[in-house]
Amino acid sequence: MDMQLREQFLSRWKEYFGGAELPITFQYTNNGIQAEPALASTRERCMIHMLEHVREGKAMRFFARSFACTGGKYYTGFATHPRPDINEFLSCGVEGELKGERYKRTPEIASQTLDKMPWYEAPAPHMVFKRWDKLDEHDDPEVAIFFASPDVLSGLFTLAGFDEPEIESIVIAPFGSGCASIIQFPYVERMTGRHRAVIGMFDISARPWVGHDNLTFAVSIEKLTQMVNNMPESFLITPAWQQLRRRIRKSEHGRHEE
Repeated sequence: MDMQLREQFLSRWKEYFGGAELPITFQYTNNGIQAEPALASTRERCMIHMLEHVREGKAMRFFARSFACTGGKYYTGFATHPRPDINEFLSCGVEGELKGERYKRTPEIASQTLDKMPWYEAPAPHMVFKRWDKLDEHDDPEVAIFFASPDVLSGLFTLAGFDEPEIESIVIAPFGSGCASIIQFPYVERMTGRHRAVIGMFDISARPWVGHDNLTFAVSIEKLTQMVNNMPESFLITPAWQQLRRRIRKSEHGRHEE
């Protein structure tokens, strides 16, 4: 990890987004890096639920046996196929056998949707998640994930486009599970070199494990580095943003008192 980048982000995040929750990161690795093994339990079956510990500051290591949910295993690259009844599961289910989530009208539409989704094989046997302030010189984070309120999200979204002329292809919001939106899509963006940021956590099944006012913003480390470098000359120094920054600080202060 570039420790200068780590400290620069922490300093500027505090200055411009004062008090907002720090992002978490992930990296694939051939070793455990000093992280607690993640194993799903009866209570914590969803990966998004398990990541609450990382958001609180604990480093966690995921691997093929970490997942109770087939989706989590597939969207992190540790399985080659989703569950066999995924099309029915995403749509109307199977009467008397399977309750469908009804995210798509028919299995056929679900199938066509999944055909458009990217997939990659996990490049290493371990996947380590750490909060930004817990990173050290041995880490090599690949994607940063923000759990953000609308005000924070507006800042990240605008900052992502600060040095880009496009209006639609800088940030994307694709259909997918909660874990796909923070892992699969942003990782593929990094692999392909496009580095588009991904807004996510629209998955109804995953939303109980995030705050009612949270969505996610996931971005490659390369793109985040550009964003950090641009902070001091961007809208973040304007009176308009200072008004939102005060509201962010007030909101975060209230959250910590709960």
